Amino acid sequence: MKLNSLFAITAATSLIVGFTACDVDKTQEGELPSVDVDVEGGQLPKYDVDGPDITVDTKKVEVPVPDIDVELPKDDDNE
Repeated sequence: MKLNSLFAITAATSLIVGFTACDVDKTQEGELPSVDVDVEGGQLPKYDVDGPDITVDTKKVEVPVPDIDVELPKDDDNE
């Protein structure tokens, strides 16, 4: 349970850092349409967004698992 929680926290932190580490550069100014009787179309700003490079690796880890012996009751005990 502790390993799953640690993995979930690490994964969530990596995603947050990954999404907030984007480099956003405005490449064109935006302008609103003029407010005359003759309305001209406006221009939305353009952005160049470069996300971070992310490398994901895996490694094999052996986790000790306790040996549990379960003794089931005999059929005679269930009656």
